[in-house]
Amino acid sequence: MRKDEQGIQKNRYQVIPRTLVFITKPDTILLIKGSPKKRIWPNLFNGIGGHVEDGEDILHAAMREVAEETGLINLNLEFRGTVQISVENELGISIFVFLGRYDGGELNSGIEGDLDWIPINLLNEYPLVPDLNVLIPLVLKEPREFFFGHYIYRQEDMMMKFYSEDGEIIFS
Repeated sequence: MRKDEQGIQKNRYQVIPRTLVFITKPDTILLIKGSPKKRIWPNLFNGIGGHVEDGEDILHAAMREVAEETGLINLNLEFRGTVQISVENELGISIFVFLGRYDGGELNSGIEGDLDWIPINLLNEYPLVPDLNVLIPLVLKEPREFFFGHYIYRQEDMMMKFYSEDGEIIFS
């Protein structure tokens, strides 16, 4: 297919691709506490991730973000699900969610924030980005079950729905 046959039209719904990675070791999960100076989620814990750069595929974007934010390289990542965030009528965000299992290596916090291993059973005691209380259990679920999430805004409140591979609602 030629480039001009891709059907890109500015008035069609478009998305900004992002990655989100949760790294675990037994009974703990690595999260990053957003710098107080961050524009979004300051002082809140989140997974590792960010934007997909021009020329990158989703997997390599996730690996780059992990390397930039943690110093870990060559981490094996498992694709666990997607989240579609409807932000405006013609613009949204697609998040590609991965799970990585820590098998050693030196961690380095960067300008995005400080890294912290948090006991999974104590996550509710930490200031998390609001959707993580729902998202993390879906990512960690065994046996693995791929999920599809959709976030929409009602005024300023974010509403979340998650679906299983067979289309059943698993959270609303």
